[in-house]
This record gives sequence, structure tokens and C-alpha cells, in this order.
Amino acid sequence: MSLPLTRRNFVLGAGAASAAILTARRGMSSPATDTKVSIDLSKETGTIRPELHGHFAEHLGSCVYGGLWVGKNSKIPNVNGHRKQAVDYLKGLIPVLRWPGGCFADDYHWRDGIGPAAKRPNSVNIHWGMYTEDNSFGTHEFIELCRLIGAEPYLAANMGSGTPEEVRRWMEYCNYPKGSALAEERAANGSAAPFNVKYWGVGNENWGCGGNMNGDEYATEYRRFSTFMPKFGETAPFLIACGPNGNDKVWTQKFWGNMGRGRRPDGYAMHFYSNGRENTATHFTVENMRAQFESFPKIESAILEQRALLDTLAPAGGRNQPVGLLLDEWGVWDKMDPAEEKKYGKLFQQITMRSAVAGALGLNVVHRQAGKLVMSNIAQMVNVLHALLLTDEDQCVRTTTYYVYEMTKAHLGQMSVATENAAQGANELSISASRKEKELTITLINPKHDATLNVSCGLSGGSAAGATGRILQDGDLNAANTFATPDRITPKALQVAAQGGTVSVELPPLSVATVLVKLG
Repeated sequence: MSLPLTRRNFVLGAGAASAAILTARRGMSSPATDTKVSIDLSKETGTIRPELHGHFAEHLGSCVYGGLWVGKNSKIPNVNGHRKQAVDYLKGLIPVLRWPGGCFADDYHWRDGIGPAAKRPNSVNIHWGMYTEDNSFGTHEFIELCRLIGAEPYLAANMGSGTPEEVRRWMEYCNYPKGSALAEERAANGSAAPFNVKYWGVGNENWGCGGNMNGDEYATEYRRFSTFMPKFGETAPFLIACGPNGNDKVWTQKFWGNMGRGRRPDGYAMHFYSNGRENTATHFTVENMRAQFESFPKIESAILEQRALLDTLAPAGGRNQPVGLLLDEWGVWDKMDPAEEKKYGKLFQQITMRSAVAGALGLNVVHRQAGKLVMSNIAQMVNVLHALLLTDEDQCVRTTTYYVYEMTKAHLGQMSVATENAAQGANELSISASRKEKELTITLINPKHDATLNVSCGLSGGSAAGATGRILQDGDLNAANTFATPDRITPKALQVAAQGGTVSVELPPLSVATVLVKLG
């Protein structure tokens, strides 16, 4: 598909030259193609904020119960009820964590999840299976998890079945230092110090499971709720409004057309999934893989177009700060295997090499458009949809997408710089680059299942004085790290040639590579 001409840092040019050599991969031969890209170190396009590698955990399937939370009396090794292996794997990797949903958020009543665990009521999860849960994982447990792994907490407040009073009291409970009845109740429940939660979602998917509203209807509700969401204590709340499903411009236009003089949101959150529901995760065809990859240029276009709408409909100026755009939920959503869902919980799906490539394609979009986003959260952290970890009893497996996040962490805090790619199309080479002083980080993705890419990166505005690289690769698009083979696909060292104005690597089929370049 063609891409918008307004894209500043991912300009697509003419086709690449080809060579007819063959390279062996896992016993098979694949044609190799020479591909050229360029990186302009002097053209900065935005800081890659840590929040751009965010995640979220919903009370859905076994994401929380049985995944992150096993309980304090579990035989599974745990830290005060939190699965120890998950804590160890996620520590330092997840900068921000959104909870408790998702659709679950708009039927969640926070008081059910505080106080002595034995006295918490059982409640019915109406969105995800109609099962009862004991609310043993609530606000205090979530904040403790965030502190254990080093994540900033992001709470999604209940607009759908809740009231402004309920949300206002939750904010006071979390953030007011001391002296009020709610602050003292928090202290009695184990936390004298406030939680200082910054990020607050005002409802979730209110165009669907959060109330089936129109954009203008939601604006009315947003104005009402946000009136009662002030600053409690030292932490100013960053209020996040529900944005569109995909690139729904009508929702955005109606919302801002009815915002009036109310308290403007600080953030505006769109959701955009990459569906592949013709196949279960480990039975994708090449054609359906390619179709799923086609969603990522659409996500990039949506970011550009929604950002432009925000700049027009909610311009900065005077006391008005720019409204931040969030890619609040994204990731692959494949067809579910009923047997797996029965065994492991709702929306469980295996994470394959194809999933890893998709996750990396999404992160490259986020890196390239860092100047237009304030946060992105892939869905979801454990056992659900595009997960980083899969668990079964005492097993905890790092998925291929976990390694994508681990490999690309080097981009965080760096300045995204412009790239130009000679190969056009969603199923061609993908690149993002960022720099900080004398360090350059490049992520390169070969989404082809049948061709090796010999990539030459031309640098302008600087020169290379050496480089190292790591690669995640498997020629089988349906290969995965399973409970039986937990370490089938892990990062390996990648040979890199870097000297002067050129950085060169060879990317085998279905691979993700991150290269760290020392600049002269």
C-alpha cells in the first residue's frame, strides 16, 4: 500500500538492487537481496520516551490470576503473592503498566480490592467468561507489582458502571498524603505513603464495551467525570480520554466538537489491533502473515492523521498544553484455539516468530513517530494476546516478543532520527534509529520468509567507529518458545561491519536485529 507523503522520518524511495546469491538458513536456501537505507543523524524527530514501551494487564483469562499473581500461600515461588519469575523477567523492562483493563475497567469497583483479603467480596467478571474472582489482587497489590518491576502505574477508571464520586474517592485514596478518612484508610491497609499515581484513564473503549457511546456522548461524560478528578497531594493527574477505535476520525471530531469549556484531557488514547483471525497462532500461512503485517503502515498513518486532528481540534496555546496521543492498546490478535483457551484461559495465544516480527514492526512505528506519541501499551503482559510471558503452573516462559522488547530497550531515552528506506511496502525491510551523544541504536527487521537481506546503512551527519549487534531469528514463521521448548528462539550475536559512513549487516529470513553503533 502507499504511505502518506507527510511522513518525515520514514521516506520511501525507489526499489533496491538485487543479487542472485543464495544463503543457507536451517538447511534451506533463500535468495539474498541488497538493500540500502540511510540514517540522518542531524535530523531529530522526537525523544523515545520510556512510556513508549509500556504494557497493560487486565483481569482477563490468566493474565493476572495464575499469571502475575499466584497468591501468598502458593507453592509457586512468589514475592508476597507475585510470581517471582515474572517479577525477575519484567524488572526494568516495563516502564509503565496499565490496569485493571481493558473492558474489565468499566465494571471494576476499586473498593472490592482493598482491605483484608479474606473480607474482600467475590465478584463476577461480566466481560471475560462470567467467572467469579476473589479480588485478592487489588490496588495495593498492583502498586506493589509496579514497584517490584520498576513500572509507573496507570489506572483505568470506571466510567461505564461507576460514578464520578467513585473515581474521585479512588484518586483521593491513592494520592492524598494524610489527614483525610480515605488517606487514613489507605494507611490502615498498609501504605501510609501515598501511591502518587500520575496516569488516569477516564473510561476505556467507551465506543464499545465501555458504554457503546458516540464521540459527543462520551465528551459529555468525560467533562462530568474529569470535573471531580483534581490534584490530590503532590502528583498532578495526567487524565487520558478515550480516543478512537483504529483511525476513526468521526469519533475524534465528535468528541472534540462537544468538549466545550471542560477540563481538557492531557492524553487521548487510540486502540489499534493487528488482526489475524483466520488462523490460530501456530498455523499461520505466509499470505495471512503478510496481510497482518500490512496493518502496521495503517497504524503509522493513523498516528499521523490523529495527531494532525488533535493539532487542529485541540490546539495548544495560552494555558492549553498539547494533548498527548497514546497508542493505548495494540498488538496481534489471532484466532483463538479453543483447547488452549480452555486450559490456559480466555484469549490465550502462542507467541511465534511471526508475532515477534509483528511486535518489532509496531515498535519501529512507535520509534519513528516518537515525536507524535506520549505512550504506547502492547496488549497484554502475560498469557493474553501479544504476551511477553506465558505461564503454566510453575513454568514461566519468555516469548519471542519478550526478547524484542529486551533487545530494543536501548532506544529508550534517546532521540529518534530520520531514516530513509529504498525498499517500499509493509513486507519489506523496516528500520528505526535513535541516538544519544556518541551512541546510535538501529533496529532492523526482515519480515520476508524466503529471502535474506544484505543491508547497507548509510550514515550522514556522523561516522561509525565500530558496532555490535544481536539478532532474533527463526525461518519457521510458526516456531515459538513453548512450555516444552522454552528457549528455542533467543537472541544471538550478530556480525556487523561498521566503519566511516556505512554500517552493514546480513538479515536472514524472519529476523529482528538491533545494532549498537559507536560514533566517531
